Amino acid sequence: MSYQGTTALITGASAGLGEEFARQWAERGADVVLVARRLDRLKELAGALEREHGITATPLAADLARPRAAAALKAQLAQRGITVQTLINNAGFGSHGAFTEQEPEQITRMIQVNVGAVAELSRAFLPELVADGRGALVMVASTAAYQPTPAMAVYGATKAFVLSLTEALAHETRRSPLRVLAVSPGPVSTEFFDVVGTQEAAVGRVSSPAEVVTAARRALERRRTPASTVAGMTNRLSALAPRFAPRRLVLATAGRALNA
Repeated sequence: MSYQGTTALITGASAGLGEEFARQWAERGADVVLVARRLDRLKELAGALEREHGITATPLAADLARPRAAAALKAQLAQRGITVQTLINNAGFGSHGAFTEQEPEQITRMIQVNVGAVAELSRAFLPELVADGRGALVMVASTAAYQPTPAMAVYGATKAFVLSLTEALAHETRRSPLRVLAVSPGPVSTEFFDVVGTQEAAVGRVSSPAEVVTAARRALERRRTPASTVAGMTNRLSALAPRFAPRRLVLATAGRALNA
């Protein structure tokens, strides 16, 4: 896995996992393009990374819920002469509660950010990532991808899409040197649950952003990068369990855990 002389585009980079991805890539010599809605936070982080690591950090404000956001983002990079070797699709959010109580606009926005933007960005940048071959395509999925998630029905479904898409792309690009990885964390100590609106959705041991990003980076740096990895031993066991239990039991267990 190469870092020096490469550029990584990181979505959702203003806080949490996105900020940590930016820090770990910058520490290893990669330039970074920081994408999120909060430009002030991005500028602050970009300045800090440039001072601390001597790399180039480019902050770009973008709302990935908007149509054609991926195309607009790629056009901005082309205008600046920036070529990307690594794409880290980290941006995403969730909500908690019965499906019928969710605002339709919130559901639509979640699907666009968690699914639509991930697919669009991957399609926009994958050809050049494969052609260069020094970097990676990293998707942030979730342990929610491994079973239905009552009370977080749409969020879990979006992350199942991310996991499936990533594993399929890893197979399609297997003859290239590009590394393709889905990383699935459990609950992480970020702003995620502030957006969700409750800590009830934090099922299992809470990890730090550094733990999750380090797990992803180490998987990428393996001689043979796996198509997907679950961050944390406890989370790996919980993700594996649904394969061996009846689907009805898996659904009931998930529903109790999420207070559905």
